[in-house]
Formats: sequence, C-alpha cells, structure tokens
Amino acid sequence: MPEEILYTINPNRLLPWNDLPLLPINQEIYRHPDILEQLGEAKAALALLQGRSIAIPNQGLLINTISLQEAKASSAIENIFTTDDELYKAYSEKNNAPHTHLEPASKEVLRYREALWTGHSFLAEKPGFDEAYFIKVFQEIKQTNDKIRPPFLETVIKQSGTGPNAGQVIYTPPRGTKIIETKLANLIDFVNDDEKYKIDPLLKMAIAHFQFEAIHPFRDGNGRTGRIFNIHLLCKKGLLDWPILFLSRFILNNKADYYAGITGVSARGDWHTWLLYMLKAVEVTANLTYQKINDIIKTKENILVYLIKEEKKIRRPDQLVEMLFIQPFTRVKHLQEAKIYAEGTARNYLNRLAEIGVLEKKVIEGDHYYLNIELYRILAG
Repeated sequence: MPEEILYTINPNRLLPWNDLPLLPINQEIYRHPDILEQLGEAKAALALLQGRSIAIPNQGLLINTISLQEAKASSAIENIFTTDDELYKAYSEKNNAPHTHLEPASKEVLRYREALWTGHSFLAEKPGFDEAYFIKVFQEIKQTNDKIRPPFLETVIKQSGTGPNAGQVIYTPPRGTKIIETKLANLIDFVNDDEKYKIDPLLKMAIAHFQFEAIHPFRDGNGRTGRIFNIHLLCKKGLLDWPILFLSRFILNNKADYYAGITGVSARGDWHTWLLYMLKAVEVTANLTYQKINDIIKTKENILVYLIKEEKKIRRPDQLVEMLFIQPFTRVKHLQEAKIYAEGTARNYLNRLAEIGVLEKKVIEGDHYYLNIELYRILAG
C-alpha cells in the first residue's frame, strides 16, 4: 500500500498545518525490510558505544569534549559558526567570565551545551518528558523567558540560502489556540508510553523528531531543541547513559538531506527516506563517537606511560594527564584550582610538556593556554 495513503500529507504549505496527524503513524510505514535492516545496524552501533562509554572511569573526558563538539556542530547547522580556538578558550573561561563578554557564536554554542546538560539533569528527576522539559531546554538555548509561541504569531518556514527559491515559504506549522499544546501533548504521550506505543526507541526517536519540528512550538530555536531532544530520548530509554552521541555531525555533513527528509514527510508522506536517514545518522555517529573515545583513551594512556618512563621529575603524572584530557585547552590556574600543583610547579610542568610536543603553548588575547595537540586533532577529525 503506498505511503501516501497511509499518511495524510500537508495539502498547502502556505497555510498552517493544523491537521498535522497525531502520533502514532501507521505501522506499515516503518515495517519495511530496508528500515528494519538499518534499524539493526543502528542499534548494534549504539550498543557498542554504550558499552565503551560506561567503561571509562572519568566521564568528564566525554562530558567536556564530545558534548562540546556536538554543541558546535548543532549550532553550525543553524549557521552559527565559531573557531575551535575561540570555543575552547570560551569554555575554559566559563566559570570566570560572564557569557556576555564572549564572542557571540561561542556564546550560542556554550548555551547549547548547557541546555544539553540542563535537560539531562531535569529528566533525571522526572518519570518522562513533559511540556516543562521542552520549555526549559528552549529557554536555556535562547536565554529567554519566552514559552510556547502564541496563536496570533504568523510563523512560517522559508527557504534559506541565496538560490532562486530563497525566501519562499516552504512550510507553515500549526497555529491557533491550544492547537500547539494539544499536538505537543500527543507527542509527549507517544514518547513516554511504551506500553501503548510498542515501537523500537530508535524509530520512536526518528518519528518524534519529525513531529517536534513539524509542530515547531517556539518562535526560534526549534532545530537545536529538537536535536537535544533526540539525544535525551535515547538516554531516557536506556540506550545511552550520557548524552554523548555526536548526532549533529552527521546532520551537518548531510544538511540538505536532513531538510529534504523533513519536507518529504510533510509534502509527500515519504517516511521511508526520513527514517532511513535518521537511523543511518545514529549508526554513523555512534561509530564515529566510539572511535573518537578509543583514540582519546589510547592517546591518554600512551602519554601517561611516556611521562612515567621519560619525565621522572614530574610528580603525580596521572593527575596531570587526567586534567589535560578533560578539555583541549589547559591553563596554569586549572591545575591550581584542582589542587594538584602550586602555580610555579604547574607552569613549569606545562612548559615542559610543550617542549616535548605533548602540548602547544598559545597566547590568545594576552593569556597563556596550553593546547593538547592530540586531543584537539582527534576531536577536530
């Protein structure tokens, strides 16, 4: 049976899609051999990542590195770009300098990362998702007190870029009193109730992500909120302990297909392409994140072994190396604040590591930073 019959599409992109179908979608849409095969590949890759991540004693290694790269990639999807130097400098100073003094793009990226962890902590205290969760994540990203967009707001999605169709309306989300809240409540029920909606969590994530973007509940920031929602859903369903899946990297590298997939569902009922895209995104990014974790751990161990063997004057090398791998940039004060070394000792050790090629000493806006060369290379690759 054609999918167009199984799913009611958006008849007019210029009018609010108030008849956006409620969830669940018809099972025949996703019970397709291609989708089920890709589902198996995605689940296997995610299980491998989960198994590797829980074996790491210092979760800060993942929390402060992988998640910051996810934040950077997700922001880049929205055309918010920052350099790695600027981003890591901003992050290393986050506890001592208000965000208002940061370069605007870095500020946006750090807000995304904070929203990622704020939402994760919020859900840890809740049995499931609710409207307050979405509002909290959105408000953290946008640094606003705004909530669900009001019914009088004539929100439309326009074609981006500079091509011949740039600026044209490609989609108009639902609009009207209680319509957004009703559809959002249905989405929340769908993701929370696994007894009523017996569907694999990865398929549920892919379906829920489209639905959230189609509802478009906020004035702005829906794309970033939706991508954070993806990762939190996988955590809430027990597929990940920590929100470390580098999913936005795949979306950024396949940005046109991402937006074409969303449009394909609303305009043609093409769930097949969308579901394959999202499942492939999970497979590829889980494998990528798994490899990055392995590379980081191996590099960390090699540096520690070298220091113990060749740099015997360095005291507590294990604690020093641990600090070097929590974030790419280290400063003297980081080692002081961790109560590992006094200021002079910390500076001497960091300078010595720069001499032997473990670190690169940089001066950014008059401040001295020490870049972990291999960690930076792994994260940027």
